[in-house]
Amino acid sequence: MIVLTRLDGKPLVVNADRILTVEATPDTVLLLEGGLHLMVREPPDEVVERVVAFRRRIAAGPARPGGLVALPRPAPEE
Repeated sequence: MIVLTRLDGKPLVVNADRILTVEATPDTVLLLEGGLHLMVREPPDEVVERVVAFRRRIAAGPARPGGLVALPRPAPEE
C-alpha cells in the first residue's frame, strides 16, 4: 500500500499491486484493476518511486529490532 494525495489535498492509500498504468494527462491518472481511475497530485515518477519503495520493504521482510539478523547456532556437543 502506498500513500498518495487526492487533488483536493486529502491523503489516499492505494494498493500498489492493483495499479496497471500511471499517466500524466497533465494530472497524474492511475488506472487500477477493475477499471477505476484515480487522479493524484504526485507526478508519475513519484508514484513509481513509492511503488518501488513499497516492494523493497516487502521483499526485505519484517523489521528486526536493532537491525541484527539472528544466525543459527551450532548444536551443543555432548
